[in-house]
Parts: sequence; C-alpha cells; structure tokens
Amino acid sequence: MRRNSMRAMVVNGWGGPENLVEREIERPEPGLGEILVRVRAAGVNPVDWKTRASGALIAWGEFPIVGWDVSGTVEAVGPGVTLYGRGDEVYGMPSFPRQAGGYAEYVVAPARHFARKPASVDHVQAAALPLAALTAWQALVDTAGVTAGQRVLVHAAAGGVGHLAVQIAKARGAYVIGTAGAGKHALLRELGADEVIDYRTTDFEDAVSGVDVVVDAFGGDYGQRSLKVLKPGGHLVTLPSPDGLPADAEGVHASWVLVEPDLQGLREIAALVEQGLLKPLIDTVLPLEQAAKAHEIGELGRTTGKIVLTVA
Repeated sequence: MRRNSMRAMVVNGWGGPENLVEREIERPEPGLGEILVRVRAAGVNPVDWKTRASGALIAWGEFPIVGWDVSGTVEAVGPGVTLYGRGDEVYGMPSFPRQAGGYAEYVVAPARHFARKPASVDHVQAAALPLAALTAWQALVDTAGVTAGQRVLVHAAAGGVGHLAVQIAKARGAYVIGTAGAGKHALLRELGADEVIDYRTTDFEDAVSGVDVVVDAFGGDYGQRSLKVLKPGGHLVTLPSPDGLPADAEGVHASWVLVEPDLQGLREIAALVEQGLLKPLIDTVLPLEQAAKAHEIGELGRTTGKIVLTVA
C-alpha cells in the first residue's frame, strides 16, 4: 500500500451489494476544525444499503463510500481543534447525511461530530451506537420530550433503533410498550419493556391506548394507525421517511426526525452506557472486506440489533 493511502469499500455503481468493492484510495487529511480518525469498527445501517442501491440525494465524491457509524482512535487533528488529541478513542456519526466514508480505514470530519468513546465498551459495541442511538435520543428526548411516568410505544422494538429506544425511554422513567414478533418478547423484557405486543397476531391499536409518545421505526401505515392510540397532547415521531406522515390530528402531533450529528447527544448516550442503562445488541460482526455480505444480511430484515464491520 502506498504511503498516505487507505483501504476502503467503494460503491462501484449504484445497485446491488456486489457493487461494494475494495479499493486503495488516498487517505484524507484533516482541515480546519477537523480530526482524522483511524476506524476500528463501522456500524451498518439501513440507510447504508438504501443509498448504495440508488445514491439517494447525497453529493458523492469521486469514490462513493457509504457508512456513518464509526469508532476508532484520533490519528491527527486539524488547526483549531482542542477537544481531542492523537490517540484519543472516539465514536460518532460524522457528516450525516453528507458522505462520511465510514467503510474505510480512515475518516475525516469536524471534531464535534465525535465524542469520547464510552470506556466500558469496545469499538465494535461503540460503532453500533451512534446513528441508531442518536435517532432514538433525538426522537424521544429532543422532539417528544419524554419524561418519567409517560407511556411510550416503540414500533419495531427489536430493531437497530427500536431496541435502543426501549432502553432510553426506560432510563427516562417511562412505561415502555414495544411491538415485535413473539420470538423477541423475552429479549425486549430484558431490555426494560414493560409490555410487548406481537404485531403478527394482534393489531396494536386494539391492545393499547392512552399513549403519550409513539416512536415509529417501521413505517408504512403504522403512523396513521398510531394516531388512534395517542392521548390528547400525544406525539407521534416517525423515522423511516416523511412519506405518509399523517398531519397533526386534533390534539396530537406528528413529526418526522432526520438524525443529525450531535456532540451533546453522543455524550448523553455514552453516560447511559457507562451507567449500565444502555447496551447495543450485536447481531453480526464481519471484517470490512465483507461489507457486501453485511448488506445482504441486513436487507433480509431479520436481524436483532446491529451489524458491525471491523477494520484491521
């Protein structure tokens, strides 16, 4: 490998997982206010394979590289950076929704798109957190303002965002209800869910009512149906897409959340991890060069928790 180069999984053309190919490309350098992070692990999220399939609306560079969840060590800092120094362990969701290039040996981004990695977890666990946990945090805390004693319903509660939303809501003192297949009910109760509904056999709107906040990580018609279970003043927060987001009904609110890089949110999430109140579930761990396989697994929609790529 040439000096100042790095390995990366480049999207060789929009389409299927086979378009993820390993390339040797130039290593980025940090500019003003930026840090260069040597990636130890990269989380895999649905947005990764959705953008790989179509390119979405992101302005891609010469070598499109998907991936936003990273955990690693600071290799170099740009002018003006005082938060971190070389060798510091950090994790984050840099640059989203712009290209970050997480499926690579190095990532460069603004320093404040990262926070110090929770010391109690390794890089694989830390890389599973940023995008999904920030999505859950920004939905529950920043948007809906969940407080102790409220009733929170989480759809797709065993998924990447859902299982973290259950834990965050519980940590804030909420009564948590989750929808998931029966095989995942015991797990969700271990994570803190007070009540679990099998969406395959039960219409949730017939089984629950008087809900303060609904987090819809599923999409489809779940948003419209969820309005029926909200109490007056309740809040529906949908995550997958604004398409089909119902308008505010009388006395209730509906919002779409697009996750943003968030230093303070990452610090709050790290604090929950250190307190033992938040733990990411890891479904599959693969080496970086098997990113295509990771996407194939993810697109099946059968994972519990997160898929993570390790970078040697």
